[in-house]
Amino acid sequence: MLDIKITKTTQPKQKPAPGQKLGFGHIFTDHMFIMNYTEGKGWHDPRIVPFQNLSLSPAAMVFHYGQEMFEGLKAYKNSDGEVFLFRPDMNAKRTNSSNERLCIPQLPEEDFVQAVRTVVDVDRDWVPTDPGTSLYIRPFIIATDEFLGVAPSKTYLFMVILSPSGAYYESGLEPVGIWIEDEYVRAVRGGMGFAKTGGNYAASLIGQVKAHNDGYSQVLWLDGVERKYVEEVGSMNIFFKIAGKVVTPMLNGSILPGITRNSVITLCKEWGYEVEERKVSAEELIQAHADGTLEEVFGTGTAAVISPVGKLRYKDDVMTIQDGRTGELSHRLYDTITGIQLGKLPDTHGWRVKVGE
Repeated sequence: MLDIKITKTTQPKQKPAPGQKLGFGHIFTDHMFIMNYTEGKGWHDPRIVPFQNLSLSPAAMVFHYGQEMFEGLKAYKNSDGEVFLFRPDMNAKRTNSSNERLCIPQLPEEDFVQAVRTVVDVDRDWVPTDPGTSLYIRPFIIATDEFLGVAPSKTYLFMVILSPSGAYYESGLEPVGIWIEDEYVRAVRGGMGFAKTGGNYAASLIGQVKAHNDGYSQVLWLDGVERKYVEEVGSMNIFFKIAGKVVTPMLNGSILPGITRNSVITLCKEWGYEVEERKVSAEELIQAHADGTLEEVFGTGTAAVISPVGKLRYKDDVMTIQDGRTGELSHRLYDTITGIQLGKLPDTHGWRVKVGE
């Protein structure tokens, strides 16, 4: 168990007022968690300090070779003022999966969860309660050695920062338009697609810009080998309801194993849906749309939870889904997952973790 030293701020910030538009990832709380890693010593000096800028050498390896990882999860406050996390153990496991791929030292899962719970407890008054809001939690690890050689760093920082946020998409649960990218690729098997690391997202920016310039909200990526099978959409996993079945691309090493993805699969199976994790080609989607069996499309992720797709574009084919409306399954999944997160529905899976006593 970590012995976390806590230093409270002497200059607390102005908290957002109820009803204030929060946006996503723009506002930050009063405190942050930091812990150091030194080769030969391991992880040490866990502490919570006032939110502040970092001082790093321009030669810090994170700036030059991108040896870093990050996670994302949320805290929610129920009507009784209790604060809960959603499946933080899964984020801890995925942290170490990313760390292994990036040659970053493993972080004990219980230490990850304790760090998150403690800093959220310190800033629990920042957890917003307006509908659709939450406290977004960003844990991350960066390589800090002053060294321009290409090798794993010997020193790291593990940090957790917090941001009261609204909906990831301003449209909320309204369906969005998705552009299927056929020129650039995000990741390939054997690469880092399954890891939560900045390089994957930097690689996705050019496709996202293309999509935005044509009026679409996000990019649906194709595989990097055959350029025919769909993989991820933006920062989310993707699901299709085809002829009554729930279908999602199988995890193949280039797709992030999403925690919301796992939750959706669990719920759909419990509700009696046949769930298939397999390859899904863009041509299959075009055919399913043509014959009327492409019933719903939605993305899943921590930030948006469920993001219905109302329009898909692949080359010259534009597919309208559900007449541009949110489908019944998308609605049910969103209501169920957010209901569990907010404590409005029973948590039969043990997914919620209480913060504080």
